[in-house]
This record gives sequence, C-alpha cells and structure tokens, in this order.
Amino acid sequence: MSHLIAPSILSGDFSNLKADVEMLNNSAADSIHVDIMDGVFVPNISFGFPILETIRKYTSKPLDVHLMIIEPERYIRRFQEAGADNLIVHFETCKHLHRTVQEIKECGMRASVAVNPHTSVSNLMDIIGGIDMVLVMSVNPGFGGQKFIEHTYKKLMQLRSLIGKENLSTMIGVDGGVDLNNARKLFEEGADILVAGSAIFKADNPVDTIQKLKNEGNFKD
Repeated sequence: MSHLIAPSILSGDFSNLKADVEMLNNSAADSIHVDIMDGVFVPNISFGFPILETIRKYTSKPLDVHLMIIEPERYIRRFQEAGADNLIVHFETCKHLHRTVQEIKECGMRASVAVNPHTSVSNLMDIIGGIDMVLVMSVNPGFGGQKFIEHTYKKLMQLRSLIGKENLSTMIGVDGGVDLNNARKLFEEGADILVAGSAIFKADNPVDTIQKLKNEGNFKD
C-alpha cells in the first residue's frame, strides 16, 4: 500500500490561503487535511464551511475533513456539499457510530473514525470493517504544534494486527506531532497516511519537506 502525506492546512497562513493551497497543489501531498473545531469537544475554534468551500475551489486534491465537534451527524450532508471527500468523525462524539458511518457513505464520501490518545483501538473492533480509515490522534486534539505521544506506536501495532487478522483494507492515519524525526518509524509500525502541519508549513521549503516525509515511506524499497 502507498504511503501518503496529508498536510494540515490549519498550520497554514490564512492571510494568504490561496497561495498555500496552490503550494500544496504543486507538491507531492496526496490530500489536504482540514480541521473543523467547535470549542466544545476541543478547547479551540477553527474555520467552518466558507473556508472549506474556498479550499475546495482552489484545489482538486482530496479533502480529508476532520470533525472535532459534537453531534457531527447533524452536518454530514452540509460537509459533503462544501467539498469533503473523506469525512472523519471522532469515536468519542458519536452516540450511534455505525449509523453515522452509514450516513457518511450514503452521501458519497469516504468514512473514517478518529480516536483520541486515551481511547483504546479495541473499541473499534465492531466497526473497523466498515470504515475507510482509522485516524490515531498522537496528540490531544485542539491545537497544532504539540509534542508527539510515544504510546502511539503501540496503538499502531495493535491496529495493524487487528486489520491483518480480519484481512481488511482499512487504512491507518496518524495526526499530531508528525515530523521528519518520527515519520519513518510511524510508517514502519503500520501507518499508511501521516498528517503533518507545523513540520510542513514552518519549514523553509514546505514542498521539499512534503517530499521528504513521503520518502520516509520507502523504507522497504
């Protein structure tokens, strides 16, 4: 399976959003990660539909829309209309996760589930065969630039074992504290896609950094 990079636009320059999106268009990025925060589920507020629609306008790359909000099921259709290709909901916010996943797919999007650092991946045993990706949070969600939580590696191994036993095609993503220091090990331990924000947008050459992160997935070649 290919190893993918999804830059998190939350770390971009919103006074020059178009330029940042065009930079990503011309990079090796496989998709653009868009964080939606409500100030309730996480202690921060980010952008909403207008910004997502603007990003959609300027790129043809897939948009991975990460909903760090309560009651995400209320907005599934609206996010599809705004341009989401892959809708990521949190295990911790969905009372009826199976139903929410079904609704996402019925709207024509890929359906993914994120788990916070304290959430055991064993909670996904009954849903993992019906989702496209598990997004493992390697920081506590809400803010960029946090320190990577080392326990993430163990969760990746557990997930890879579960997916392998069931012979599934479910992908594994990692979000938080990803940089050139840990990218290779994350890929080695089972990650398929890495979400990186500060490591890319604070780099002297973001395009080069994206390519270097992607190259870390070639450890088996």
